[in-house]
Amino acid sequence: MSMTVHTRPSAPVRLTRRGRVVVICAVAFVLLTCLWVGARHGARATSEGDRGPSSVRLESVVVGPHDTLWGIAVRTRPGVDPRVTVQRMIDLNALPGAVVNPGQTVYIPSR
Repeated sequence: MSMTVHTRPSAPVRLTRRGRVVVICAVAFVLLTCLWVGARHGARATSEGDRGPSSVRLESVVVGPHDTLWGIAVRTRPGVDPRVTVQRMIDLNALPGAVVNPGQTVYIPSR
């Protein structure tokens, strides 16, 4: 006497709407975490590479009550286009714009 076992083909996995949202959020979280870690690693590698003997020497200025980046640029780098110096100061100090506050220390790029 032989017994035959009949198996039904398995149904494909189906996700509910909530399941799809969870999977998409998990994948997005992993991707964003990887991008964040990569960006931090790239920033760290760049900042460490700038410390060599050929690094740029920086001067710092404490912003006075009526100082602006433009005024500081003209005063500290008279022979250079102030627009270039202001943009370099914004980049160097990671400023969101050209607004500075009295008492704030601002680094000035080398000549």
